[in-house]
Amino acid sequence: MLTAHGLCWLCKMPLALAHWGICSRCTRALRTDVMRCPQCGLPAGSDTFPCGRCLQKAPPWHRLVTVNDYAAPLSTLVQNMKFSGKPELALALSRLMVLHLKNTPWPKPDMLIAVPLWQRRHWRRGYNQADVLCRPLARWLGLRYQPEAMRRIRPTATQHQLSARRRKQNLKNAFRLEIAVTGLHIALVDDVVTTGSTVAELSRLLLQNGAASVQVWCLCRTL
Repeated sequence: MLTAHGLCWLCKMPLALAHWGICSRCTRALRTDVMRCPQCGLPAGSDTFPCGRCLQKAPPWHRLVTVNDYAAPLSTLVQNMKFSGKPELALALSRLMVLHLKNTPWPKPDMLIAVPLWQRRHWRRGYNQADVLCRPLARWLGLRYQPEAMRRIRPTATQHQLSARRRKQNLKNAFRLEIAVTGLHIALVDDVVTTGSTVAELSRLLLQNGAASVQVWCLCRTL
């Protein structure tokens, strides 16, 4: 008898390989051909050149790769992984990122770093969703992963509730780098990038400490 783990998380049909988590048909439906700015990851007229927003004021990172917008059914899977105690979804979601990366030109980084959670939030949830995404990504792509590379050293308010000015103040001195990154090409991994304030602060910290470049990899990119 098939167990729930042998079925697609979305359509509930049997999987050819149980560890896929999401069948080929649903996987194709989760990905779109929307052109996105290669730097900010938002919809744009070209996926080769930076958009007008980035030409006027570029984000501190160099490239952003995302699977899709924050919309159902992908957003539902992300919410279940993050808020419903289902870290096992990370394997299927990481596979979506790998499949997307294989169809996207990107410079291979030297190291993956997960966006850190505040320790109390980590304790309540039981895991960091960025960490459980990073582990299979690093294994499948043959990349180095440092789980304790960055630490969130104080709690912060939820970013989407704040103005742009308060977002920056909210994150100031909220993170600490625990390893040397001089000359390294880094990929920051998170589940969702909305305003970009958190990954921008982490990117600045990495670059100030000598990182050669910073990419951002996420499942969903939205405003």
